[in-house]
Amino acid sequence: MQEQELEKLEGQVASVVYVNSENGYTVLRLDVDDGSQAMVVGCIPMAAPGESMTCWGSWTRHATYGEQFKALHTERTMPSGAAAIFDYLASGVIKGIGPATAALIVGKFGDDAFQVLRDQPEKLAALRGISRKKAEEMSAAFRRQTGMRALMEFLGGAGLAPVLALRLYRIYGDEALDKVRDNPYILSSVQVGASFAEADALALASGVEADDPQRIAAALLFELRHNSDNGHCFLPVDKLTAATAQLIGVETEQVGEGLEILLDAGDVVCEPVGNVTACYLAYLYAAETYVARRLRDMAGYTYDASNVDVERVIEKLEAEHGIRFAPLQRRTLDAAARRQLVVITGGPGTGKTTSVRAVLALFDAMGLETMLAAPTGQAAKRLGDLTGREASTIHRLLEASFSPETDSTVFRKCDSDRLNCGALILDECSMVDMTLMKAVLAAIGPACRLVLVGDADQLPSVGPGAVFRDVIRSGIVETVRLTEIFRQKLESRIVLGAHQIDRGEMPDLRANRDGLFFLRRREPESAAETIVSLCRERLPKNMGVTPGEIQVLTPTRKGAAGTAALNQMLQQALNPPAVSKQEFDFAGRTFREGDRVMQIRNDYDVLWKTEDLQSGYGVYNGDIGYIAAIDPAAETFTVDFDGRRAEYVFEQAAELDHAWATTVHKAQGSEYRAVVLAAVRAAPQLMYRSLLYTAVTRAAELLVIVGDDEAIQMMIQNARRAKRYSGLRIRMADGQ
Repeated sequence: MQEQELEKLEGQVASVVYVNSENGYTVLRLDVDDGSQAMVVGCIPMAAPGESMTCWGSWTRHATYGEQFKALHTERTMPSGAAAIFDYLASGVIKGIGPATAALIVGKFGDDAFQVLRDQPEKLAALRGISRKKAEEMSAAFRRQTGMRALMEFLGGAGLAPVLALRLYRIYGDEALDKVRDNPYILSSVQVGASFAEADALALASGVEADDPQRIAAALLFELRHNSDNGHCFLPVDKLTAATAQLIGVETEQVGEGLEILLDAGDVVCEPVGNVTACYLAYLYAAETYVARRLRDMAGYTYDASNVDVERVIEKLEAEHGIRFAPLQRRTLDAAARRQLVVITGGPGTGKTTSVRAVLALFDAMGLETMLAAPTGQAAKRLGDLTGREASTIHRLLEASFSPETDSTVFRKCDSDRLNCGALILDECSMVDMTLMKAVLAAIGPACRLVLVGDADQLPSVGPGAVFRDVIRSGIVETVRLTEIFRQKLESRIVLGAHQIDRGEMPDLRANRDGLFFLRRREPESAAETIVSLCRERLPKNMGVTPGEIQVLTPTRKGAAGTAALNQMLQQALNPPAVSKQEFDFAGRTFREGDRVMQIRNDYDVLWKTEDLQSGYGVYNGDIGYIAAIDPAAETFTVDFDGRRAEYVFEQAAELDHAWATTVHKAQGSEYRAVVLAAVRAAPQLMYRSLLYTAVTRAAELLVIVGDDEAIQMMIQNARRAKRYSGLRIRMADGQ
């Protein structure tokens, strides 16, 4: 939206009501030039009473606080005149200066107070109660504050968000403005977070030439980061240079100079992998080579298992659980006794859970301290429930936290402070990407046994790499592929249907029985209406399944049967507004007490507590809970994640999505009593077999597919796996 399309509000800041120092979100009262007073909200870092402000934005109505002006862009002027300068300094915006000190400074220097603060701190030291050291500290704080304002004005003039100034200043301090003027492309770094397009527009407007090596280097980094987000660990050099040349409109030959800059700086690594020259971001190269080396070493390590009575462990488990171990499950135990690294894979109903229980019992008999972990909270809870043992998310196990300095995840448990265990069992390993696997391997000791469990036919990880699949395909790791469907599972049409899909066969959708039902709805709008009816009335009434036990899945976020539209409809149907329910609006969405929500990014700083007074930090991507309480006055809300209650401020709603309906990717690693699947046509890149297979295998007891059988057939026929550039398999197999 252009400035001329926005409303304009001018005045002087009367008071600052609230400020979030992390993102700059501010609530302030503005004495408007027409004599009225307005409540202004927006990203306005370091606002203070007394300063003049021009805001462009629009009027909104808050459910509790009434009319507010939402500022999208501001221009600010330092206060002038003794009274306004006093208000500004007395507000505490400058560290070390409160009302009393402000009165001293303004009383002595009047309109020149700012100039003295900035350039002549020795004059401050002449005032009563102000030492030379304190004067220098106040002057430095004032210069930092004015430097931040100058940085915000520079970026604001280019239409860039003020929060970028906060991030730049956090990294570069007083040099931030000079740094960004010298190289606007630092804006598109991971730590700062602007898009390449935003940084490029500023650079070109500042006079950077189209073929400047600095511009080319930034474009190369953008291409590598963008493709890592799509699952690639590297790009072949010819594809990288061609994509970069097309992105910024230069010749392919010119890209080489920018690549040399990155190679010399150590930001990128290029080396042959197979028959291509692979270009990696440095951290992904380090992760892949480390993982390959550790896994190769572990795969080659064997133990003398002659003193382990595997047969006795099997007999005991068979007697306790009334089961008979299949030959492949017996082989799993034999492999776990002899090998440091073992892979267990198989589809639904093939006995992975029984095998994991058996391996756990074997390790107990061997006197090994065994830890259990999975990538998501839902998967970890399920693993714990199935084994009767404590299981953790990988992030919690490794004590993950966020580093503001690097703007990345760091793990306390690492090669200098390892996990105290003799064995580690990881479930749902198809979800584990390259960087997370590196963290796991760094945290376990050189003698620790590792058992990787998962379904290789499910979707690969969201992050870079296809680690689980590549480990299996390397051919050097002891892998037990469970294929026999156990008799009790043969009665489930969900299990049979999943295996048919995996083999490329169309399940019989006409026989609506034994847990699997199909309702044909050709149009997405009709499918969405049916899904709402199923969740609100039909399944609770006819199948005895409560709405809280139903998870709606869909391939896509977009369209009439995508998550965005379905969540709106399901919220209205399952949790409508009521006088007894508090709610608030954020970014065009309404959050209401009772809403089911999902955390969509890792937040290591959120404090959670339980009823029995346990507490901890961290809520992770994929965790599902419900909004238990909203406090409009404090602008906070509480989410209950399976008994762990975490408190958020309203602005943190950006970290949450409604979760009545989720994409299949987001549901990976979870299992639900009942799944309603929207099988509708979506973008071609979402219409493939492993996505459908993953969706079907999320249902434990009941699966209702609503949609187009022709779309289902299309997905089954499309067995193509999206190619992921990764050197892990080759490095493991060839010892690179």
